[in-house]
Amino acid sequence: MTPHFVAILQALFVVFLWGTSWVFVKIGLQAIPPVTFAGLRYTLAFACLLALMFFNDSRNELRRIPGHTWMQLVLLGILYYAGTQGAIFVALAYLPAVPISLLWSFSSVVVALLGIILLSEKPTAVQWNGVLLTVAGALIYFYPVDIPNSQTIGVIAAASGILANAASSILGREINRSGKYHPLVVTVVSMGAGSTVLLVTGLLTEGMPVLDLQTWGITAWLALVNTAFAFTLWNHTLRTLTAMESSIINGTMLIWIPIFAIIFLGETITSKEIMGLIAAGIGTLIVQLRSPLVKKKVVTNLG
Repeated sequence: MTPHFVAILQALFVVFLWGTSWVFVKIGLQAIPPVTFAGLRYTLAFACLLALMFFNDSRNELRRIPGHTWMQLVLLGILYYAGTQGAIFVALAYLPAVPISLLWSFSSVVVALLGIILLSEKPTAVQWNGVLLTVAGALIYFYPVDIPNSQTIGVIAAASGILANAASSILGREINRSGKYHPLVVTVVSMGAGSTVLLVTGLLTEGMPVLDLQTWGITAWLALVNTAFAFTLWNHTLRTLTAMESSIINGTMLIWIPIFAIIFLGETITSKEIMGLIAAGIGTLIVQLRSPLVKKKVVTNLG
């Protein structure tokens, strides 16, 4: 096999792992409050990546990071880990996995729209068609709209997470497009800041849960395998794959999540909802492939 084909297989495996995260989170939420759960996951992942960085030459970059960049990295961590990932955990505590995955497809749409204002990167005509297709897919999936009161918090969390994810993507683009800093350095610093905020907030508001062997195992797996290992492998594939190839592969998560939700979580999906997911997935892909934000190999995952 060629190195390029191996990289494709590795990237597909990473996205597969990220898709399983949603199942593990739904199971873990039965015993662990959402914010504390997210804090534990990313704090453990941060510790693992921090140890990895100190066996990597990228550690030398820490001394060269100026003060304003430190502030940007801390803000990135708060937006992406405390805001985005924390919101995913809260949303999954109140909503099924499939509709959340669909809602999160709007992140790329919001990024494209924010890029007009913040980065002066105007969407192309093809991108606008992708936006319309994504919206149409969501309307097909959710029509008629009927949100139970018990799921209101989940919807608010999902909406907040989409905005936080879009903002973190814009900031991540700003930090990474200079190419000055190794992706591992950016991730370790931002994850350290975001995971600390998550864990402290969770412990203060939810308390430390009593974890049994299964929940500790789920937390450790999510942290070490689906976060630390998966991120490292994904960044390895970015040395070979183009940004377009990476975006296409990352988009397959919209396929994995419904499959896993049906098989392992007992969720159901109608033919109308399948049509909506397909339309939204294609629309999202169009927006991402044509977006200037994917010209640089900057990774934002929902795993």
